[in-house]
Amino acid sequence: MQRQKTIREAAGCSGTGLHTGKPVNIRILPADEDSGISFVRTDIPGRPVIKAASENVVDTRLATTIGRGSVTISTVEHLLAAFYGMGIDNAIVEVGSCEIPIMDGSAEPFVNLIREVGMRAQRKPKKFIIIKKPIKVRDGKKVAILLPARDFKITYSITFEHSFLSGQSFSKMYSDKIFINEICGAKTFGFLKEVEWLRSQGLAIGGSLENAIVIGDTSIINADLLRYPDEFVRHKVLDCIGDLSLLGAGVIGHIIADKSGHSLNQRLVRKVIESPSRWSYAEIPANGDDEEYLYSEVGISPSLCYAAS
Repeated sequence: MQRQKTIREAAGCSGTGLHTGKPVNIRILPADEDSGISFVRTDIPGRPVIKAASENVVDTRLATTIGRGSVTISTVEHLLAAFYGMGIDNAIVEVGSCEIPIMDGSAEPFVNLIREVGMRAQRKPKKFIIIKKPIKVRDGKKVAILLPARDFKITYSITFEHSFLSGQSFSKMYSDKIFINEICGAKTFGFLKEVEWLRSQGLAIGGSLENAIVIGDTSIINADLLRYPDEFVRHKVLDCIGDLSLLGAGVIGHIIADKSGHSLNQRLVRKVIESPSRWSYAEIPANGDDEEYLYSEVGISPSLCYAAS
């Protein structure tokens, strides 16, 4: 069986909140099996805890924000993507503010932090949600769908009315190597006009040309920071992984998304949770018999898997 993982020892980092512009310190601690990912607001009396779970998502307008009562933590998606990408199932994140630091605008600093301290396998098996029937959400021209597949596959496309974003697409069978080399380093991006408006509203105060790719009318203002020729869609994939991690388990299925963002991603997560007849909750052997297990034990049709892959 694939076993659950946590980090080997405590690790910390500091940065700036994207929207508040305030300094933020976080500390990541090992956690017990089956405890999942939890955030602790250390700056609030009583140190309230917010579990990283779909039912705790309270806002998706500019980032993914989770909360309990009046206590919230925003911009959690990059750190959650790093946990998913590195196979971390259980961790406690102590946060000294209402935001996770934006760092360089990608998940790479968090991935490097996890790699520095290492990971520890735990005794209990890793959990997976195995998609058996299509699950789809739509918002106008935006769409996100999960299909049965033999593994976790991501197909994502974006189109904006702009010469630099007229069309980008990404389609890969997911692996930790793909995540580290091709996804985690993709930086967040925004349009110059939107940045100006956000700041007029007291938002994006911590955004800078060091932690976001800024797109002007006729050029990319800081094109020297681009890490990939199709960076924008790769960052959308990164966000999607972080959002899907709020299912609380690995995904065996093929996600196909077109122009989806945090809001639609979370609608898809909620629809998965509300459609238990369309998926199975399972533990998958790590002995090369994954396909046989999917077909015989879970009841996925081989023809559906091959069609989706």
